[in-house]
Amino acid sequence: MENLKRTSALVLAAVMLLTLHLTAYAASGTGYTDVPENTWYTEAVEYVSSHGLMTGTSDTTFSPDQPTSRAMLATILYRNAGRPSVSTAAGFTDVADGTWYSDAVGWAVENEIISGYGNGLFGPDDPVTREQFAAILWRYEGRPAAVGEDFADEGSISSFASAAVDWVSANRIMNGVGENRFDPQGDATRAQTAQILMNYLAPKEDDSEDDSGAEPAGKILVAYYSATGSTQTVAETIADYLSADTFVITPVEPYTSADLNWTDNSSRVVQEHNDPANRHVALTTTEVPDFDSYDTVFIGYPIWWGGASWVVDDFVTENDFTGKTVIPFCTSSSSPLGSSGTDLAALAGTGTWLEGQRFSSSVSASTVEQWLDGLDLQ
Repeated sequence: MENLKRTSALVLAAVMLLTLHLTAYAASGTGYTDVPENTWYTEAVEYVSSHGLMTGTSDTTFSPDQPTSRAMLATILYRNAGRPSVSTAAGFTDVADGTWYSDAVGWAVENEIISGYGNGLFGPDDPVTREQFAAILWRYEGRPAAVGEDFADEGSISSFASAAVDWVSANRIMNGVGENRFDPQGDATRAQTAQILMNYLAPKEDDSEDDSGAEPAGKILVAYYSATGSTQTVAETIADYLSADTFVITPVEPYTSADLNWTDNSSRVVQEHNDPANRHVALTTTEVPDFDSYDTVFIGYPIWWGGASWVVDDFVTENDFTGKTVIPFCTSSSSPLGSSGTDLAALAGTGTWLEGQRFSSSVSASTVEQWLDGLDLQ
């Protein structure tokens, strides 16, 4: 009897594990257990999978956070080009003939899309940096000319990638990573690679236009002020999910941790709150490059004393939102959105302002994305 009970328990445990596995596997339409539904990269993974550009790292995993290697990116572009015949070998000591990527590397080098490091090395397993990705895609496109906005870390972008970064930025193929930074030396993950490829290739496809009659959202901007990083996290999630541009509202005199201590009556925020005439916060700039081109503007801010942080006031009053849809969002540990959105709308005096949304300081990306889906911007 004891053996029977033990056997039954083992069978039950096995069934529960199998059920959990199948539930996880079904979590995403991609078929990958590590790609949940409605992440910022789910659709992109579906796109590259359905187009035969990228496969999983196993039958059930995509490994979205794993870096993309140089060999992998060469192979992706080679597949997209239709796997043309290669007339010469890759010619690198670290690329053996007959490997899964040797033809792709040979093709990429032959077409001057990817070069080696010198000394006969290609570095097939090395991660592709974001600036390398931009340069490779730019060469693949034929080295088009473009003028892009400068990033805050523009000086860190290598000279070989400068024109390429301008091009991917101007064409909304690659976005910044927050605080108007491009992060040129950061590794491109597989999730980012999928998103970049979809951003680049999907517009090229002839979908016979959209004859549904629905109006597209157009160009989108996410403008925000973040005091502690919580609003920045939400803003970057919105920008990633909607392929939007970002603009950081920056005080000339940044707020320190001591400045933000609302429990200290001598702190900067308390003194500003207690004296409304002293709330004017000078900004480094309120001018957004090509602001007229944006159809939808998200404005993000922390809640201070039940209202929008007054740091955003000058940005709102100095810009004309006529003809734009404006969507406020805020972060706070406990305070609601309150009248902060409508107060900003009154301050602006122009634009069509939608009801805003408040997020907790520890909100998940999926929660933000679900809210965005409900806005029906597309």
